[in-house]
Amino acid sequence: QVQLVESGGGLVQVGDSRRLSCVVSGGTLSDYSMGWFRQTSGKEREFLGRISWTGSMSYVADSVKDRFTISRDNAKNTAYLQMNSLNSEDTAVYYCAADRRYGHREYEYWGQGTQVTVSS
Repeated sequence: QVQLVESGGGLVQVGDSRRLSCVVSGGTLSDYSMGWFRQTSGKEREFLGRISWTGSMSYVADSVKDRFTISRDNAKNTAYLQMNSLNSEDTAVYYCAADRRYGHREYEYWGQGTQVTVSS
């Protein structure tokens, strides 16, 4: 059973940077493409980006592409979401997801989410 666990969330200040991690267990990370999403209360889940199995391909949504980057370290079974210049609109629960396919937004496995709160 593949499990994903996000970490790195917490309370940050406007303008801060934060890196979220997503550790995958029960499977080999290189078998999966990874995606990142976020959701705030009362809003639809927002797709932030994806990265392919080896990291050779990636995509970041236009809404955050100037501030967020996605990476992965298959040797550590971990994917990352680097977030810079955070603002209050980035306050959300952040989720990582895994799927054997790439290039879509329907993922098979999901983490439980980690809360990021940006305070001024």
